[in-house]
Amino acid sequence: MADGFDPQQDVTCRAPVGSVDLKAFDDDGNSYEIHACHDCLPWHAEVVVVAGEVLVREWHAVGRPQFQELIRD
Repeated sequence: MADGFDPQQDVTCRAPVGSVDLKAFDDDGNSYEIHACHDCLPWHAEVVVVAGEVLVREWHAVGRPQFQELIRD
């Protein structure tokens, strides 16, 4: 590994990834707008149904601040 490399800041396609499930619709049935995490190469989203509820599963590099914020909430 190169000197000064911080695996928590890895945003390449080789970065470790994690996912978080988010509600796809608000309480009034309106869909949420999804914005890509542009500085995170492994970011992607998928629609899943869990226990009859439609969710959006977002995948991020685990060290990204956006992902850390999502899993804290």
